[in-house]
Formats: sequence, C-alpha cells, structure tokens
Amino acid sequence: MRDLNYNHLRYFWVVAHDGSLTRAAKRMNLSQSALSVQIQKLEHQMSHPLFERVGRKLILTEAGQIALEYADTVFKAGDELMSTLRGQPLATRQVLSVGALTTLSRNFQLEFLRPLVGRSDVELIVRSGNIRDLLTQLEAHAIDVVLANSAAPRDARSSLRNHLLNEQPVSLVGHPRPDRRKFKFPDDLRSEPILLPSLDSDIRVAFDRVLELAGIRPIILAEVDDMAMLRLLAREREGVTLVPPIVVRDELEAGVLIEHCRIPEVTETFYAIVQKRRFPNRLLSELLPVGKL
Repeated sequence: MRDLNYNHLRYFWVVAHDGSLTRAAKRMNLSQSALSVQIQKLEHQMSHPLFERVGRKLILTEAGQIALEYADTVFKAGDELMSTLRGQPLATRQVLSVGALTTLSRNFQLEFLRPLVGRSDVELIVRSGNIRDLLTQLEAHAIDVVLANSAAPRDARSSLRNHLLNEQPVSLVGHPRPDRRKFKFPDDLRSEPILLPSLDSDIRVAFDRVLELAGIRPIILAEVDDMAMLRLLAREREGVTLVPPIVVRDELEAGVLIEHCRIPEVTETFYAIVQKRRFPNRLLSELLPVGKL
C-alpha cells in the first residue's frame, strides 16, 4: 500500500477551495510552479487527474471532487482531535446534496429521504429548481441525486442513470359532498369546476387526452405547476382537483378531502436520477436499491 503524502493533500485542499493556483500559492507563501509540482505529484500518486483547466479556472474532476470530500474529512478530523483534547468534541457528519424538481410532491421527497432524516451523522442539503438546472448541477458533481417525475433524456454518450422509484395513481379529490352523491367520471366534469396541474406536467397531458376522447371540455378554475400550491387550493376551493393522492395524503387521512375516483390509465412516476460515477456518495446506497449506483 502506498503511503499518502499529507503535505501534498493539504496543497491540493487549499487549491481546490480557492479555485486558483495563483491565490493558493500566495496564501501558502509558495511559488506557483512549486505548488503546481506538488499537485502533480499527488495526481501521480492517486493515478487520477484532480483538476482540469477551463479558461483560467481550475475545475475539479470527479476524482478531484472525491479527493476533496476525503480531504475535508481528514482535515476536519484534525480539528476534531484538537477540539476533543480541549474538551470540546465535534461531531463527524456525512453530507448528501439532493436536487428536487420544484413541482415535485413534498411528501414524496420526504418518503425518499426518510432513512436519513434526523440522523445526527448526516447533513442533508436539498435544492429545488427546474430539471435543466438540476441536471447541469448533477453533471458538475455539485449535487448527488436529482428527484423528478420524469426520466432524464439519455443518449449513447450520456452518463445519467434513471431509477424508477415509484408509480402513483392519479385521482380527482375534493371536499365531501353534502348530498353524498357519488362522483361520476367523466360525465360530472361537464359541470364540476376543476383545478389542474399545468400543461408542463405529464399527468396533465395524459388527463387531457382522456377528456378529449370523452368529448368533454372541463371548467378550469386554475392551472398550477407547484404541487404544494395545488394542495392548498384543493383545500380552499370547491370543485375537484387532479392530483396524485400522496400529495394530499394528510388531508385524505383527516377527512378534509376525499378521493372521488382514480383516473384510469393516468399515473405519475417518480425517478431518482444519478450520474454514473466511479466514486458515488456512499449515502445513496441507503436510498437506492442495491447495485443501482
């Protein structure tokens, strides 16, 4: 086993955090060329390039990102050692960065992350955004996994992997009817107003197709691209709402809303999208099926 040169690792650590060989060299009172040589020695020892140049910037490779995570742990452990000896111990925590589509059900996100929620040794970072921005961050190793309700596009050169986590039914929900009359789908939609996801949603497209075949033009109260807002409107407004039951699970259990009917042939899928890596975040193995990283 080759011994790791911790001086070289510290040089790399400073450069990685500064993002500039010039600034890091000045900070460490070294010449730029001397610092560059030390980094090259570490790369040779690890048998992987740790940086790539993009213009004047130094960008971490995947191996560099992994090396930085371990270097953070190493030097944090040194701080913890000193703190412990001073009677002020610090806790060691692993970090998982998750990107979630803005429109995705909060209940689904919680169910996915539940095995890690509340653990004192885990720090969860959850970022919301549109699918394009989240996939860009995933490919740049800025986040570890993207949660979405549609698969990422793939081609022969793509390193993205789609993992189907669940497939949920889609229903029409609403307040209990005073006359207790059973909702008749799709005929009652000729007169019953409806809250719908926006046209960007796959379930909306599928639902529109069902109504078109039935010859029905619904009375649309609102079109909403955020499931959290759709949930709030379903509670506040009369009429019915098209939504996966998991989104309004608490309201259904409390009886505030009831499920009028399931929509045949319309489902919502939930995906975890990861980038194929030689060094995946170890916490993902606790969330995804074995062998799927």
